[in-house]
Amino acid sequence: MIGVIDTDGECAEWAFPAEPGAVRTARHAVRGTLREWGLDSVGDVTVLLVSELVTNSLRYASGPIGVRLVRRNPAAAGVPVGPALLVEVSDPLPDPPRERIAKPDDEGGRGLHLVAVAAQRWGTRHGKSGKTVWFELALPGE
Repeated sequence: MIGVIDTDGECAEWAFPAEPGAVRTARHAVRGTLREWGLDSVGDVTVLLVSELVTNSLRYASGPIGVRLVRRNPAAAGVPVGPALLVEVSDPLPDPPRERIAKPDDEGGRGLHLVAVAAQRWGTRHGKSGKTVWFELALPGE
């Protein structure tokens, strides 16, 4: 792990080198932060989806992989929706990932489908250099 870029009670951000251990390190960092925030209820699904997206970045990109968690409370801003966890995974590759239908015998191709099924919203956006894949999970009970 390169290190924590910014941590503020409602936001945590890291950059990981594009190395095989990045997925495990990202899972550990995300789970630890969710525990600190009292969000164990979304820990398993968040860690699963982060693992899938970091694996995709690792497979196709050669530069650093960014992971960012934002605990959003839209109600505090007057937006009539519940609180959510926004998760972003960024890499220097400009091409957006493509969701595809994996055949039963395929070894891969299920990551984005898992994101689409588990998240309340998800998408991609281009940055100055590279792209970000993001997803949002509802935070129950807040």
